[in-house]
Amino acid sequence: MKVLSILSVVIGLSLSACATMETPRNYSSTTAAPARIDYINDYYHHTSVPCTVPAIPHEVEALHYVASETLSGLPDVLAQGDRVRLTVAGDHDTLSGNYIIAADGRILLLGRMPIAAARKTIGELEADVRQLLLNEALIRALPNTVRVQLTEQSGVPVAVTGAVFEPGVVRVGERAPEARATASAQNASGDLNVGRTMATALRAAGGIRPDADAKAIYLIRGDKWTRVDVSGALDGHPFIDLPVTPNDRVIVPSLTCLQVSLIHPSVVTSPGIRVFMSNLSRPAASNASSAIGHDTTSLPYGTRLLQGLIPANCVGGSGLNAARHAVLISRNPLTGQSLVIQRSVEALVRNADRDEYDPYLMPNDSIACYDSGAMNVQDVISTVSNAVTPYVLLRGVTK
Repeated sequence: MKVLSILSVVIGLSLSACATMETPRNYSSTTAAPARIDYINDYYHHTSVPCTVPAIPHEVEALHYVASETLSGLPDVLAQGDRVRLTVAGDHDTLSGNYIIAADGRILLLGRMPIAAARKTIGELEADVRQLLLNEALIRALPNTVRVQLTEQSGVPVAVTGAVFEPGVVRVGERAPEARATASAQNASGDLNVGRTMATALRAAGGIRPDADAKAIYLIRGDKWTRVDVSGALDGHPFIDLPVTPNDRVIVPSLTCLQVSLIHPSVVTSPGIRVFMSNLSRPAASNASSAIGHDTTSLPYGTRLLQGLIPANCVGGSGLNAARHAVLISRNPLTGQSLVIQRSVEALVRNADRDEYDPYLMPNDSIACYDSGAMNVQDVISTVSNAVTPYVLLRGVTK
């Protein structure tokens, strides 16, 4: 009678353990995530979200529009950290020399004469220096007495907002100390900092999201704004990569719909993403024994869930534990709400229509693997056996 009771408990626990986990629940507003593939669940798979062309941002309504070619043709303005060379006729080492624009935007002549330099062109700074030296009676009013040359461009701050993965103020065009030392040792006039461009600013902000309007990205500079089409960067076609200046603003509108053509590495998207992984399924007792490390969690942008499950060691193994389930934990970039997607690993491996429910991975997503129902049943039987065996042995000894 006691044996039957024990067997009943085992069977009941086994049946209750057949399901590895309950189906995750999400808010309806969360599942319609534009940065997630269009088949988060069956309902959303059959109800696609149409693209919506956004209106012009209100930040630019009171500003003046200029063509992209016009804005790119404007002379560069100086920024904090830029290096300039001042040459004064007849002077060798008193006034003449290299100057770095300080954090307050000024350079200091003779240790006592500050002059504003940031946000000015080379020609404007040269005229201001000449006028200052004339006022101080340090030079004569002769032509070509003062010459200012740009020798090195530093990094500049740019504010990037909208449909990017990490909006905020980024610095673009920063150079290593070794590169700056090499540039200062050269006598060449002028400099080209290839990192001071809008594409670099977009990558520094995490890259544009799959819902971004790549054909209408706004660049604001002072009281001017322009609209740039960077879609050519996604398929290898030429595009205008505007240079950026200090305190420029970049606004990336959202179409509120997914565009698969934007989910791959490019000069305006992220080259790679970081994904958090957890595989505590048997026979792996820890993430370390699953060989999950830094190299496995750094994946190319455009990786899908099934590809991400391979470095997580969640695919393959014994037939008893092959029918695993995996969950993808992500976040809706527009609402900030988290969402959890469950997938059968075997369905992703074996079904020909896997692409219709194999979502793309996004930056900072998380993957977790769950054991199969058979492994859960085995664990239940093992647990009951471990509890019953001492009792049986104890009963045998006492008889």
